[in-house]
Amino acid sequence: MKRLTKITAIILTLVMCVSLSAPAFAADNDAYTITNPYADINWETVGSYKTALHTHTNASDGNDNLKASIQRHVEAGFDIVATTDHGTVNYDWGNENVNSLVYGVMSLLGRSEGELVYLGSEGTFDNGISYTYGKAENGDDYLSLSTGKTVLRVPFGNEQNALSANAHVNSWFADFTQNMLTTYVDAVRGVDKKGGVSVINHPGEYTKARYEIYASEAYNEDNATYNYYINKFASLLDKYDSCIGIDMNSKGDGRTRWDRILWDNLLTRFSANGENVYAIASSDAHNLNVIDSGYVLALLEAQTSAELKACLENGEFFAGSHCIGNPEELRAIAAALKEFYGETELYNKVNSVVAEMDARVAAIENGELDADEDIGMEYDTRNENGYAVYTDPRITAIAVDDEENTITVTATDALIIRWISGGELIDTLKIDAGTATIDLDDYSAVLGDYVRAEVFGEGGIIYTQAFLLNAEEKAGTSKVVDDGFIDLGILDCLFAIFKNWADILGRMF
Repeated sequence: MKRLTKITAIILTLVMCVSLSAPAFAADNDAYTITNPYADINWETVGSYKTALHTHTNASDGNDNLKASIQRHVEAGFDIVATTDHGTVNYDWGNENVNSLVYGVMSLLGRSEGELVYLGSEGTFDNGISYTYGKAENGDDYLSLSTGKTVLRVPFGNEQNALSANAHVNSWFADFTQNMLTTYVDAVRGVDKKGGVSVINHPGEYTKARYEIYASEAYNEDNATYNYYINKFASLLDKYDSCIGIDMNSKGDGRTRWDRILWDNLLTRFSANGENVYAIASSDAHNLNVIDSGYVLALLEAQTSAELKACLENGEFFAGSHCIGNPEELRAIAAALKEFYGETELYNKVNSVVAEMDARVAAIENGELDADEDIGMEYDTRNENGYAVYTDPRITAIAVDDEENTITVTATDALIIRWISGGELIDTLKIDAGTATIDLDDYSAVLGDYVRAEVFGEGGIIYTQAFLLNAEEKAGTSKVVDDGFIDLGILDCLFAIFKNWADILGRMF
């Protein structure tokens, strides 16, 4: 009887162990519902259109006229271009398109010089490529080139808030501007009412995060100033769905090198509430050799403005850049290149840029450089004339398996893929035979409410939008803006300037 009791106890113990452990194994398979922003993309038929969403001419403060700007975009392989001069709604490439007030002020300041040259209905670029320009049956404006290529003009491109201290907002698809000192809210609300799409431009310029020399200090929420700005941007994105996110890699990435941290801060808040925040990259080109620094790869079935608008609203695009100015990112990229490929020429190039950045930071700390000097360097895959030297990496497919909790990325001209969650790099994978798969079950201890990917190759970097985890069950359960937050509006500009100079004086003395 005692023997039977012992056997029964052992059996019951085993049954309890199995029953208790079974849900844990089941939870691994059912742990995540992955919201894929690219779920509706047919990778067999979709086109990947290289898109410039932020660029300038001498109609505001650019160095070159519109015809020269469009020619350089053509040479750099762009399929879609938005001309976004300050405070100037772009109606046309064929004829004069200026805001007389903005143009007049810029001219007085010496920021708008040279003859205004437009395309007309037909002509020839300096490189010998001839073109015709005009409106198609669908109502869109296209540049048709003798090479057989067409370029779509994005309607109503505009960098809002021309007279404000870097509270710049890019907008498209909305015939809206205002010639006065305005705030982020003024611009985004006006665009929203007109049915357009907007994005917060190079936020590091406004927040002064560009002057930080360490990643740990940039957008640190324990810092009252950065906490305020994070709340400010979160409030704006929360209130206006038409404001899709931020520009987190702009121009040479000098001003924006920490803005991926801001993006992750915003993603952390919004993904906990079941929502996404999108990010673009742009050139913000004021001269020709900057034009191909940053771009967007829009995933479209047709090259039309209606498709582009929907693409931006749904996050069905990638951000791309030929420049990285963040030393912490570059340090991690160099380590991964060495691990997977050895001490190659590319590894040495990336690593040497990191060493130079570290030397500059040390010089700032030692007082050898001005206290407000930014690192002022970047890893750049272009030549001295601004043309890409290597083939850009491209993502050609993304497959999400909810049952296995995996995300598979297929890419060309790519070497590694970095996965970020909750603002932390959770792993770097080698892209083998053009693909890499992440199994989220392997990272359950460190995963936040989203993951996003960065694909790096010799030609630059591509950023995916975030994949949300269990978004439906989190919808409406978390606040994206702290209680008690009050937007100071136009006072921000003065506060930011004061804060900047206070920091400078603090470092000096």
